[in-house]
Amino acid sequence: MLDNEGFDLWADNYDETVEIHDSDNTYPFAGYKKILSAIYNCVIENSSKNVLDIGFGTATLTFKLYENGCNIYGQDFSDKMVELAKKKMPNAKLYKGDFKEGLVEELKKQKYDAIIATYSLHHLTDKDKINFIKELLVLNKEAPIYIGDIAFETRNDLEKCEAKYQEHWDYEEIYFVYDEIKKEFEHSEFIKYSECAGIIKIW
Repeated sequence: MLDNEGFDLWADNYDETVEIHDSDNTYPFAGYKKILSAIYNCVIENSSKNVLDIGFGTATLTFKLYENGCNIYGQDFSDKMVELAKKKMPNAKLYKGDFKEGLVEELKKQKYDAIIATYSLHHLTDKDKINFIKELLVLNKEAPIYIGDIAFETRNDLEKCEAKYQEHWDYEEIYFVYDEIKKEFEHSEFIKYSECAGIIKIW
């Protein structure tokens, strides 16, 4: 698992790395662009104005929303990612903070029309994921939270993918298994986009 220092070092080449794996349709980023496009379309179609991005990285998705007039708020735990994103979105309200410790105080003061998290929450344990998502739900208005990530419908699906890519599997990351968390959220659904990724919508 990359710590914040590791992400700082990876920041400049992150988009290129994602592009390679998405184009090859292989773990871990197979389906990446489809997921970002789907979340983008949902946010725009719902006319969401205030958008919170958890783990915005190099702002691939949020920059498009920013260009379309959304007010962007965000939290990431990499200094370098925050720096890169601020250059792209000078008027966005972006903060450094570790998700394990919850949201930074400044972001708790706002209500959001949409909350998005793409390829960021797999750094949390399952328990921490659930607690953090519940914290986010309090801040969201009527629209869902959109979580696009390495995610599986069942534990069996995860294990099949792990066996296929075991030489490249990141055993320090904790991927979503929808069947194992859905009982915590009365209103939720999982949409699969590749063998190793999908969108979990929670409202």
